[in-house]
Amino acid sequence: MIAAIALGFAAKKFAVEVDPRELAAMEVLPGANCGACGFPGCAGFAKAVIDGKAEINQCPPGGADVVAKLARILGVEATTAAREVAVVLCQGDNQKAKLKFQYLGLEDCNAAQKIAGGAKACPGGCLGLGSCERICPFDAIEMTADGLAVISREKCTGCKKCIAVCPRNVIRMTPYESTTHVLCNSNDKGALVRKYCQIGCIGCHICKKTVPDAYVIENFLATVVYEEDADAAEAIDKCPTKCICDFSEGYPDGSIFVAVKDDNSDAA
Repeated sequence: MIAAIALGFAAKKFAVEVDPRELAAMEVLPGANCGACGFPGCAGFAKAVIDGKAEINQCPPGGADVVAKLARILGVEATTAAREVAVVLCQGDNQKAKLKFQYLGLEDCNAAQKIAGGAKACPGGCLGLGSCERICPFDAIEMTADGLAVISREKCTGCKKCIAVCPRNVIRMTPYESTTHVLCNSNDKGALVRKYCQIGCIGCHICKKTVPDAYVIENFLATVVYEEDADAAEAIDKCPTKCICDFSEGYPDGSIFVAVKDDNSDAA
């Protein structure tokens, strides 16, 4: 009985007071604990927001809905950041891209990369071992039967966990409104790219000649200028290797994801 009384007294004496707004913030957060906000889980982010150490729009999975709720809790104006989604800038699966050797080690991209720079002949291509798929907390990434990672635009919350785990930097954040991408990550000259990939960018400049403002060519690789990409899709049919893809029309070969049109159709 004495011990119980002592413990009860200690609990009251040393109790840490929690701002009720912090508890309210925890209630509206998605609970993904993905770390995209830059803090250790949703609890850490909630405390940082209440303490004024984080902006209310730093939770990508929560989106505009969470921003609005946090703004009401704090009594401030809701300001949302433009939505971004991750894209795998590669279509070189095991059918379209050559391998240097057969890898029989751990099913992990970082482990494979340490063995002679990875089995994929392209130095920047997707290794296809699914490290990004396994770390994604939102089931937004699939591995095709031929070993290519594909990310769903609709499911991706922009948490960036896949980017952190990819050893080849083949995954990039892109504006959600931009659906046209050059799916290649090689800076080799065109002649070399043709030797190891059927669908890689060869730096031919045809896309830039077709839509000058929408593309830039650097280090033999074409990239979409997302701030000027309104007509970027016009270059798709002109591309000789078909490395440009419009995700509003469909995902890379082998993907089960279905493109959602801009008319807000009910495609799954």
